[in-house]
Amino acid sequence: MILVFDVGNTETTVGLFDGDLLVRHWRLTTESSRTPDELGLMIAMLLQAATVQAGQIIGVAIGSVVPQVTGPLSEACEDWLDVKAIVVDAAGLPIRVDVDEPLTVGADRLINTLAASRMFGRDTVVVDLGTATTFDCITADGTFFGGVIAPGVRTSAETLFRRTSKLPATELIPPARVIGRRTEECIRAGIVFGAADSIDGIVRRIKGEWPTDSVPFIVATGGLAETLKPYCRELERVEPFLTLHGLRMAYDHVTGVRRR
Repeated sequence: MILVFDVGNTETTVGLFDGDLLVRHWRLTTESSRTPDELGLMIAMLLQAATVQAGQIIGVAIGSVVPQVTGPLSEACEDWLDVKAIVVDAAGLPIRVDVDEPLTVGADRLINTLAASRMFGRDTVVVDLGTATTFDCITADGTFFGGVIAPGVRTSAETLFRRTSKLPATELIPPARVIGRRTEECIRAGIVFGAADSIDGIVRRIKGEWPTDSVPFIVATGGLAETLKPYCRELERVEPFLTLHGLRMAYDHVTGVRRR
């Protein structure tokens, strides 16, 4: 079994793989001040909840956009699991990064490139709904050649609540209609339908600039992907754990593991 960690700015998603199969997953709050011992205790509790012994974990892969977490998490894995974690970056991955500043591309986007090229085998746009909403443009042969970064859905909502004194914070539940008759309904409509139409609009613009004659496959991932899919005309598929599968593929590639 291997553990993989997708460390984002707001949330950390953890996956437990048995071979190719994702058997358990957890979504945790990213907290950059946690010590290696705190992270180790967290890992121990997750494994206990999955009835897995620490000795059953033979490998760890970390994809992180929060450097303050990467070191302590790697140390926790070594101390508590006796496993040296693989920190995934572009070096050594079977992908190509064809942008002006390749060193600035986040690990999550590189990992999504690997996962999309292997899982779909065609030109793909990955819409990753996290703290930011990113649009990753990926060719069938595993080349990341750019994309779009927009404010995330929850990030935009939190800014709205924080900067307006009379608008109440409300749960992101899709409303039944666009025209709200109560303040909470108006907010939900603006956030949900606004995000959906923004995604559709950017995807259409990306398709208009696509460098080949092929039409890219549009895949959504991230915590809000399932919520927004019914309201987005351009999203063709939801893969909520695309990045976790990419981390498992990266681990296999780096370690030379061959799976049937």
